[in-house]
Amino acid sequence: MINVLFAAPAHQWDAYHAPLSRAFASVGIGVNLSRSHAAAAVDYLIYAPGGPVTDFTPFTRARAVLSLWAGVEKIVTNPSLHLPLARMVDPGLAQGMVEYVTGHVLRHHLGMDADIIGHSSGNWVQRRVPLAAERPVTVLGLGELGRACARMLAQIGFPVTGWSQSAKTIPGLHCLSGPVGLISALRGAQIIVSLLPLTPDTTDILNAETLALPARGAAIINPGRGALIDDAALLAALDSGQIGHATLDVFRTEPLPRDDPFWAHPRITVTPHIAAETRPDTASQVIADNIRRAEAGEPMLYLVDRSKGY
Repeated sequence: MINVLFAAPAHQWDAYHAPLSRAFASVGIGVNLSRSHAAAAVDYLIYAPGGPVTDFTPFTRARAVLSLWAGVEKIVTNPSLHLPLARMVDPGLAQGMVEYVTGHVLRHHLGMDADIIGHSSGNWVQRRVPLAAERPVTVLGLGELGRACARMLAQIGFPVTGWSQSAKTIPGLHCLSGPVGLISALRGAQIIVSLLPLTPDTTDILNAETLALPARGAAIINPGRGALIDDAALLAALDSGQIGHATLDVFRTEPLPRDDPFWAHPRITVTPHIAAETRPDTASQVIADNIRRAEAGEPMLYLVDRSKGY
């Protein structure tokens, strides 16, 4: 019997207990899933920030930590973490992100706010709506979520440029990398989607210098990490009209404080970290299959590269 510790916040136990039990059974492994295993008896940890485990040193028998989050910046720097760490790549999470990003890209592309907010004005003002092919979109971050979103936008007809820190080749996408590639990717973009992992190199990657590169009035959609954007620089770019609108789903402090200027800014849309959530049914299957792989001597999927931080 494999001992698996559910080391996520207590309120998530009810959502995950049954789906995890079903998933372990479906892959044919016997698991004793608990929130209270003794550390020395644990074989695997299912982890999310805010749970009971902050020190991994006592887990001398454990073989791996499996994160319920796609982002791992809150665990990867833990100095006590001596175990392989697998991030969450969940089909349900990816689909949710694709739907969020696609919806907001189309919202900005079609200028839907003018119709929705200005509906009661009584003014009949026609405007030309460009086709997707006339609207360059840049996706920052070409991991699982970034690739999925970029492919969907390209399928709709947007000319999509993807940027990542390291070089990638993705069929059907124009991919750039590195500092010079970032400048090229941002210059002239009319919509920017930020889905980078948060690392020392990506913190404040959208700053006063880089926010000056897109086309004037460009829209920014950030469902990645709050600290990817320099908040003060974004406010200045919005106030000057260099950035036309920012749709923000993630923030440096969450929940976003009531007195934060983002709430009241007329060119900012705040959504409360809803772009993509881990879905218990699909995420449980990912975890169960990864533990099955480890037990069978197969390479685990989605292992984090500690040198990169993701």
